[in-house]
Parts: sequence; C-alpha cells; structure tokens
Amino acid sequence: MNQLALTLPNYPSIPENLNFIGQTLTLKTDTPADIINTLIPIIFILAGIILLFILVFGGFTIFLSAGNPEKIKKGTGMITSALIGFLIIFAAYWIIELLQITFGINILGTPPAPPTPPIPNPCPRPPCFTPL
Repeated sequence: MNQLALTLPNYPSIPENLNFIGQTLTLKTDTPADIINTLIPIIFILAGIILLFILVFGGFTIFLSAGNPEKIKKGTGMITSALIGFLIIFAAYWIIELLQITFGINILGTPPAPPTPPIPNPCPRPPCFTPL
C-alpha cells in the first residue's frame, strides 16, 4: 500500500507545473494520491505562516489597545484562536506522521522511519545473576 487515495477513471488532467511563491513545483498527476501528497506539505506551510501573522496581529492589537477593554479582549481572542489553530496543525502533522509509519506510505515527502532493531538479550545463557 503506497498510495493515499485510489485511482479514479477518467480523472481530469491538472497542469504538472505550479508556480508557488516564486518556485516551480512539479506535480505528479497520475492519481489523486499524488496530488494530495504534493499539496499537504504546502498546506502546512501556509497554515504556519497564517498562524504567525495572527499571533503577531493579536499581540499588536493588545499592545495598541491603550487600555480599551474591548480591544484587549479582541487581541486576546485572536491569540487564543491562533494557539488553538497551532494545536490543530500540530496534531494533524503528527497524525500524518503516524499514518506514514503505520502504513508505510509517503505523504509529507519524508521516507518512513526504518524498523527498530531487536534488543539483544543481556543474558544469553540462564541462570544470569546481576551484581548487587
């Protein structure tokens, strides 16, 4: 199982090159899984940038409130919403990482972690006694 989504018959074509922030991204458009695997990291980057701007704007709103309780409440709400959004992004990233490890699929462009080697038996022949 190395695909995130199924291949759909008669799937419409999407251009293979996207211009994203001055960089040309090449999309593999063979299956919807290829498109999803290309777009998920971009979505995480954009979400992080938006999160940073909301945190900074909320801080400036509190800083420039001049003691106005309504503006302080608005700025605090923005920062709280940004932190909740960060927790959602963080959880989504680690859920995707767990899916990569569990199913051996490549979603974020990083290869799955190799299996851990077995732990050697410290006592090859019983009875083993540990010093006190």
